Amino acid sequence: MMETITSSKQAMELEDKYGAHNYHPLPVVLAKGEGVYLWDVEGKKYYDFLSAYSAVNQGHCHPRILQTLTEQAATLTLTSRAFYNNILGPFEKYITEYFGFDKVLPMNTGAEGVETAIKIARKWGYEKKGVAENEAKIIVAENNFHGRTTTVISFSNDENARKNFGPYTPGFIKIAYDDVEALKTALKDEKVVAFLVEPIQGEAGVYTPADDYIREAAAACKASNVLFIADEIQTGIARTGSLLAVCGNCTCQGHCEKQSTYTQPDLLILGKAISGGFYPVSAVLANNDVMNVIKPGQHGSTFGGNPLGAQVAMTALEVVRDEKLAQNARKLGKLFRERMQRLAEKSDLVKLVRGKGLLNAVVINDSEDSSTAWDICVALKENGLLAKPTHGNIIRFAPPLVMTEEQLHDCCDIIERTITNFKK
Repeated sequence: MMETITSSKQAMELEDKYGAHNYHPLPVVLAKGEGVYLWDVEGKKYYDFLSAYSAVNQGHCHPRILQTLTEQAATLTLTSRAFYNNILGPFEKYITEYFGFDKVLPMNTGAEGVETAIKIARKWGYEKKGVAENEAKIIVAENNFHGRTTTVISFSNDENARKNFGPYTPGFIKIAYDDVEALKTALKDEKVVAFLVEPIQGEAGVYTPADDYIREAAAACKASNVLFIADEIQTGIARTGSLLAVCGNCTCQGHCEKQSTYTQPDLLILGKAISGGFYPVSAVLANNDVMNVIKPGQHGSTFGGNPLGAQVAMTALEVVRDEKLAQNARKLGKLFRERMQRLAEKSDLVKLVRGKGLLNAVVINDSEDSSTAWDICVALKENGLLAKPTHGNIIRFAPPLVMTEEQLHDCCDIIERTITNFKK
């Protein structure tokens, strides 16, 4: 019989006793969500300023996505890919047209999406570029975050994620992020088949590169016959004020390949908000010349492309377009950074403000090994706003994209009041 939770203390004690200690959550136990709000077990209401790491861009429990989920769950949830189903084909057509690619390979989680892209890139390198088998190399950026699988941690420089999990997977070259010259140097190696990069490094502290970095990096890859892989698991689906971060300054909702600021990746990895937080769905998109290297039996999963996830994802993407969430993220992001910049000018605690759209960070004026950012987040929680530190002294702020201007200003008031009154 399942234990009934009656208090936050009880829930935290159960997790501590029976769950693996692979996370260090903020001390709040959430029981309900709606739009931009969350409620804890005791009924206290909070603004959500993390959005499940951008998985709920459409807001918590969006009614349209919820209706789709319940209707499909009552009809057909899973067939495996041993058979066709009547939802997968329409989903594949919908998402490829939405993002402007020939084909999609659906999976479940973001990390699976990254692993899928790596496999496709290597196979393309052997069969299309002519690299000798088992010698392919993929360039990655320092301070990257692409998940925590064994392969991914092999090219991470986060020692906490790496230590004692070896031996590590070979075949990766690490270069400095936001450094096109370093990329061009690495591309001279004829065994390189791909460059895997986040358009904005979210986990690294919302590190936003130079405006022309993505465009120049993609051009350098093309000149060297190397695949450009964009990991948009966190930055995609309208989070940065465009449909994708690689769209640059384009606010078009799909079909934006004709825009001068758009850089189409050879492989695009999506996850998180592609299903609005209702169901784990990820996807890798590519054109035929790349995707067709995958043949039956060479990649897949039992749940990948299941009808429930596919139907939910279509509605979640419809919500993004219909409610103009990219435009809202762009407008509110500008307001948020303006408010935080004014705070930085009058508070010694705030060192720097950066970001794009509604993916932003405030760098706290203290060392990375200090507890100041964590303590500020605890204070924010007490004042009704939930956010989380990353890399020690950085607080990431990423609310659901359905937030209104009035709500945003209310949140900025909470942040300003909390930091102004904070005592180390």
